[in-house]
Amino acid sequence: MKKQSNLRRLINYADPYRVLVYLSWILSGVSAVLALLPFYFLWKIIQEVLNVMPDFTRATGLTYNGWMALITAVASMLIYIAGLMCSHIAAFRVQANLRKNMMNHIMTLPFGVMERLGSGKVRKTVNECSASTETYLAHQLPDMVGAYVTPVGLIFMLFAFDWRFGIFCLVPIALSFVVMMTQMTGPGLKEKMNEYQNALGDMSNEAVEYVRGIPVVKTFGQTVFSFRRFKDSIDHYSEWAISYTKSMRHPMCLLTMLIHGVFAFILGGGLWLATGSLSNDLILNILFYIIITPVLTVTMTKIMFQSENTMLLEDSMKRIDELLDLEPLPENGKKLPKDSSVSLKNVSYSYDGEEKALNHISLDIASGETVAFVGPSGGGKTTLANIISRFFDADEGQVFIGGVDVKEIPKTKLMETVSFVFQNSRLLKGSILENVRMARPSASEEDVLQALKQAQCIDIIAKFPDGIHTILGTEGIYLSGGEQQRISIARAVLKNAPILILDEATAYADPDNEVRIQEALAALAKDKTVILIAHRLSTVAGADRIFVLKDGKIAESGSLDDLQKQGGIFAEMMMDYASSIQWKVEKEVIK
Repeated sequence: MKKQSNLRRLINYADPYRVLVYLSWILSGVSAVLALLPFYFLWKIIQEVLNVMPDFTRATGLTYNGWMALITAVASMLIYIAGLMCSHIAAFRVQANLRKNMMNHIMTLPFGVMERLGSGKVRKTVNECSASTETYLAHQLPDMVGAYVTPVGLIFMLFAFDWRFGIFCLVPIALSFVVMMTQMTGPGLKEKMNEYQNALGDMSNEAVEYVRGIPVVKTFGQTVFSFRRFKDSIDHYSEWAISYTKSMRHPMCLLTMLIHGVFAFILGGGLWLATGSLSNDLILNILFYIIITPVLTVTMTKIMFQSENTMLLEDSMKRIDELLDLEPLPENGKKLPKDSSVSLKNVSYSYDGEEKALNHISLDIASGETVAFVGPSGGGKTTLANIISRFFDADEGQVFIGGVDVKEIPKTKLMETVSFVFQNSRLLKGSILENVRMARPSASEEDVLQALKQAQCIDIIAKFPDGIHTILGTEGIYLSGGEQQRISIARAVLKNAPILILDEATAYADPDNEVRIQEALAALAKDKTVILIAHRLSTVAGADRIFVLKDGKIAESGSLDDLQKQGGIFAEMMMDYASSIQWKVEKEVIK
C-alpha cells in the first residue's frame, strides 16, 4: 500500500475542519489574483497622465481607476485574511490532534524507552515538531499557493503590456532560479535540515538535563564545563551553524542581488530601447515595470523559502513518526497474580545492546518479605527494580509476580500490584489533593487525608490556609525535597499496592524529614512485599535478605549477619560506611 504524503496525513488530522484547508488555498489564490489588479489600474492612471499632459484637466478616468485600485487591493487583503482564518482553524486542530496522538502513544511506551530518548528530545518532538506543522498549514501553505498563482498572473501581465520588458524581467528571475536550484536547495539542503534539527534536539535535551543539575552545580561551585555533554552540544550546534552560514554567503548574496535587481535590467533595457526615440508608451512601460518589480522580488523570496519550509515539515513528520513507531510493551495476557511474590529467572538486560546492565540474574522473593538491593553505583539495582515493575522488558529471561509472567498480567492490574517511590519524586502543578489522588482517582477527600496522615504529612498541609486544596507551584508555594517525598509516599499509601519498591526514598531528605519519612515507610511497608534500593546501609538493617549487585550480577546474598560474617563486598561496604559515619561525628565534635 502506497504511503500517504505528509500533506495528506496532516489534512486527515484536521477533521472535522478538513474542508477549511482547501478553502484557504482557494481564497489565497483568489487574493493573489486580485492583488495584481491594482497594478493594471495604476498602469491606466499613468497612461492617462502621460497622454493628457500638460493639460491634466482632460484626465477623466483618474478617480475611477484610483478607486478601483483601492477596492481591489482591500478586497485582496480581506480575502487573504479570510483564507488565513480558515487555515489557522484547521492548523490548530491538526496540532492538537498530533499532540494528543503522541501523548497517548507515549503513555503506552516503556519507561526505559523514555529514559533513552531523554525528556528534552521528547518535549521538542511533541511541542516544536507539532508546532511546525501548524506554522506550515496556517501560514506557509496558503502563502505557497499564492506564490505559485502570482507568477502565472505576472507572466501574463509582463508580456501583455510589452513583451520586450517581460523578457528583461525574466532574465534575472531565470538566473536566480539557477542559483537557487544548484546552490541552495535539492538533496543537500534536505540533509542540512536534518543535521540542523538533530543539533537542536541534542542541545534541547542536554539543556533540560543541565537545568535539572543546577542545584548540584551551585552546591559544589562548579561551572558549565562540569556539564560536558551540554557544552559539547552547544559547540556542535555553533560549529554547524557557522559552517552552514559561511557556505551560503556567496549563493545568498548572488540570489539577493538578482531578485532585488530586476529594475536594473528594466532600466538597462529601457535605455537600449530609447536609443532611437523616447515615446510616451516607452516611458509608460518603463515606469510600470519598475513599479511591479517589488512583486517579483516578494514572489521569488516566498518561492525560495518554500523548499526549505517543506523540508522542515518533512523533518518534523519524520521525528513524529519515529516517536509514534516506537513499540509499546506487548499486552496480551489476562492472568492475575496469585500473591505478592516476585521471581526472576535468568534475567538479562542491556540499554545499548552491548554492555549488559543485568547479567543472568535469578532470585525469588516471598510474599511479605523485605529485601534490599545494595552495591556499588552502576551495579544494576535500579535497573532490576525497573524490570520487576515492567518499566521495560528483559532482553532475556522471565519475571514473575504472584507466579504469573508480568507479560501476561494486564497493565492496569500490574500497576495496581506494584507501587514505586523514587528517590527524586516529582509533584505535578496542582493541588495536594490532586497529586495524592493520582494513585486512586475514585478516592474521597477523607481517604486522601488518612493517607496523608499515615505518611506524616499533617504538618505540611497545616502550613497552608487551603490545606489539601493548596495549589503547588503558584504564588511562591513550593515544598522541600523531603516534603515532596512524603507527599509521594502518601500517594503510595493511598494506592495500597501489595508490592512496594523504594528507590533510596530518603536520599534527599534532611534529618527531620528523614525521621518522618522512615516512620511513614514503616507504616506503608506493613504486610507488603518490600524491595529496598539503598546506598545508606543503615536503611537495610531490618531487611530479611540483602542482595549485593555488582556489574549486573548478584555477587552476594543473605541476611545482614550472614553477609558481615562472609567478609566479602558487603562487609567491606559496611566498614567504609561506619568509617564515614565516625568521620562525620568527629568532625562535628571538632567544630
